[in-house]
Amino acid sequence: MAITVNIYYKGQNGSAGDFAREMTETGVVDRIRAEEGNLRYEYFMPLEDPETVLLIDSWRDQAAIDAHHATPMMDEITRLREKYDLHMRVERYVEGGVPESDAAFLRE
Repeated sequence: MAITVNIYYKGQNGSAGDFAREMTETGVVDRIRAEEGNLRYEYFMPLEDPETVLLIDSWRDQAAIDAHHATPMMDEITRLREKYDLHMRVERYVEGGVPESDAAFLRE
């Protein structure tokens, strides 16, 4: 059962975007995407809030997330979060399909 974690990184003076760029340019993002069980790892910037970056991070299951959290790479990510003085808000979703009541609003 796939698990998606949305992490909102909030900073000041463009620091959240700088964090996402450094994560990408230093290869951390590619290394995470190559981890066993990673399904998606992408950054987005809300149009209404240029000081926030949204990370959509999806994993095959909780075991894959736990293995990711146990890697030395997490120390690297933590250092970058501190470097850019970011604050975080997290949402977690477990895959379960689209309820029939919502399907009428989707266009595929």
